[in-house]
Amino acid sequence: MFNRRQFLGSLGTAAGALTLPPFLAPAEAQNFETLNRQVAHLAPLEAAQNEDFWAFVKTEYTVSPNLLNLNNGGVCPQPRSVQDAHIRFYQYCNEAPSYYMWRILDQGRESLRSKLADLAGCSAEEVAINRNATEGLNTVIFGLDLKPGDEVVLTKQDYPNMINAWKQREKRDGIKLVWINLDLPQENDAYFVDKYVSAFTSRTKVVHVTHMINWIGQTVPVRKIADEAHKRGIEVIADGAHTFALLDFKIPDLGCDYYATSLHKWLGAPFGSGLMYVKKDKISKVWALLSNNEPDGPDIRKFESLGTRSFASEMAIGTAVDFQLSLGAARKQARAHYLQRYWTDKARQIPGVKIHTSPNPNYACAIALVSVEGLKTSEVDSQLYNKFKIHTTGIEWENIKGVRVTPHVYHTPKDLDRLVNGLDEIASASRRKS
Repeated sequence: MFNRRQFLGSLGTAAGALTLPPFLAPAEAQNFETLNRQVAHLAPLEAAQNEDFWAFVKTEYTVSPNLLNLNNGGVCPQPRSVQDAHIRFYQYCNEAPSYYMWRILDQGRESLRSKLADLAGCSAEEVAINRNATEGLNTVIFGLDLKPGDEVVLTKQDYPNMINAWKQREKRDGIKLVWINLDLPQENDAYFVDKYVSAFTSRTKVVHVTHMINWIGQTVPVRKIADEAHKRGIEVIADGAHTFALLDFKIPDLGCDYYATSLHKWLGAPFGSGLMYVKKDKISKVWALLSNNEPDGPDIRKFESLGTRSFASEMAIGTAVDFQLSLGAARKQARAHYLQRYWTDKARQIPGVKIHTSPNPNYACAIALVSVEGLKTSEVDSQLYNKFKIHTTGIEWENIKGVRVTPHVYHTPKDLDRLVNGLDEIASASRRKS
């Protein structure tokens, strides 16, 4: 069997002479050469619509051929190469756990840290490897020195785990939470900047900004908010659970002081893997969440005192990075947004169907929220599954109500036609009843 990861890595080259991988059979090598010529020099938006290329990408996934999984916003499947790496490392560990885990695989963390830092566009000394965005953000939330009366600005549309963490600090330490209520979707940076800035006071110490709001897929202009916050001496925490390895950016582009993401989302790393970023000069300001010999020290590694963890999951992150690089960040983002626009443009034409997410690529990407007039969110969600075997997730949070739909790069337009047809039938039946 040939190594698909290496194959896709070759496809990721933007220019240069083609070198055929020796592990391909002649017929497959010829197909590869044809595909490469078709996409290598295309702009991302053009490459996003090359169905031959994405059909080959789909073969890297082991997803169900019958259940249409459109809830990739929750957690993404891993490419076959990542699954294989995870299993291989896991079996390796089981040969002699304490030896292979602590003396062999543990030695790979520094090279992995450098690999992730390169992908994130920052120093390796600013990257901690952990288990998910919740853990990383909680580390910062509970690690900052805040005093009674200090204010933190956040929104009602932020992720519940983060909201609860801040509420716990409020209850325990007497800080003050200042709430913003967003009216979404929006296609205006000034709307967000004004909302946040109007909530800042002389007592504001931290602003918590969600880069992409998971309920609706709204992208928020973190950099512009961060710039305004820093003018006032306010520190910035960015929740990047839904943007890392989906949007084409580097973490420092956001101008934030702290950032965390789940690598088992769009990077497609093993479940329970995450990344935490802290600007180098801020590390000593954050206490380690778990015990460490220097919990207030300047070394990013103090945040990795997790005890025994899955070394197999951790080491397989490197293969997920390889796969990401093979697709190309700009190309992947363009494909994800193209798929969102493919089905939402069609769904907008169905009477009684409403899309609650912006079509503008500056304010949305893969995630979109849909509702059907006359039906509850739970009814639409259950009908999509029961009648059409389409897996989505119902959202009812604050002022946001609808069914969240999240395709991935392994989906095809034909998959999304199935969704549109299902919505059409559900909406038609609802109209007949009304």
